Amino acid sequence: MTFLAPRYGDRSLADVVPAIGAALGVRLDGAEHAGLVLPEAPSYVLFLVDGLGSRLLERYAHVAPYLSSLRSAAPEATAGVPSTTATSLTSLGTGLPPGAHGVVGFTSRVPGTERLLNALMWPKDIDPVEWQPHPTTFTRLRERGVAVSVVNKREFEGSGLTMVAHRGADFVGADKVGERLAATVAAGAHQPSLTYLYDGDLDWTGHRYGVASSEWLQQLAMIDHEAEQLREALPPATRLVVVADHGMVDSPLESRVDVDTVHELRDGLVLFGGEARFRQLYCQRGAVDDVVATWRSVLGDKAEVLTREEATAHGWFGAVDPTVRPRIGDVVVACQGDAAVISSVDWAYEARLVGMHGSLTPDEMLIPVLVD
Repeated sequence: MTFLAPRYGDRSLADVVPAIGAALGVRLDGAEHAGLVLPEAPSYVLFLVDGLGSRLLERYAHVAPYLSSLRSAAPEATAGVPSTTATSLTSLGTGLPPGAHGVVGFTSRVPGTERLLNALMWPKDIDPVEWQPHPTTFTRLRERGVAVSVVNKREFEGSGLTMVAHRGADFVGADKVGERLAATVAAGAHQPSLTYLYDGDLDWTGHRYGVASSEWLQQLAMIDHEAEQLREALPPATRLVVVADHGMVDSPLESRVDVDTVHELRDGLVLFGGEARFRQLYCQRGAVDDVVATWRSVLGDKAEVLTREEATAHGWFGAVDPTVRPRIGDVVVACQGDAAVISSVDWAYEARLVGMHGSLTPDEMLIPVLVD
């Protein structure tokens, strides 16, 4: 398979904040980040650009001259599996792989039910602290005397995903770019400190228009300017780290399979979860083998179709906690190339997307760790 395995405990997104802690002089117990060493500094700003995969930055280096200038001194890291925002942000915030923190996809089964949890639109009746009970790295750094702030849009304050991934940090609401930059500079004035800044506009643009579009390239140029402005506004002693949560691929219509037109793909399913590039199938009792056989026959080389046990044996989710195991699909479908598996009935909006992510191709898995 042309997949890239996640590098948990070495150079993955989950290792970034522990590495920053070590650079601030605070080593978090149990946090391994052997392959990721950052320069010592009294304060760090961590800027996460949603959707800025390493391969994309390499391909369009001319559009982002500032960020590209940092690439040569920054070996790549990987996202976790699936390579999707909710999973990645939780890995970043907890320092744990998905099998431990439990946010195992965009949508995943609520164990014991026939219901999917949408991690980006967290339901009010599910306690995010019960779903993800581990203390975040932000909490642990704060307990060790580090000032920790999250700068993000106001709408995300108190959201389920914020509670899962970022609790323990001071939340600073800021909607516009200038407002976010000013808030980040102010928060980063403390020593020692870690200030986390998130920008989701590049990901949104890629989903809507595709990563080969003029709209996406213009947005990348704006992100590059934003990052450079931030660097210029920060004190010289403060380190800036720019990372991403995943990359993205464009999926043309002819590469998509719709389970509502290929009806046998619905056989034996109770729930159809995950997302278009990384489907998680929850099966009727005793139906797993038949579901695997059918999906492998229909999809062929468009995807790798594995049982939960096979996927966990590959280490895709890291070590899997027993409470997390039933959240993962009985069968997982990881798309190759530019393929996607959609449902025009259950997930009609996905059929309108151009750029997608979630699988284990290098375009989706490789992320930059840029330090200035």
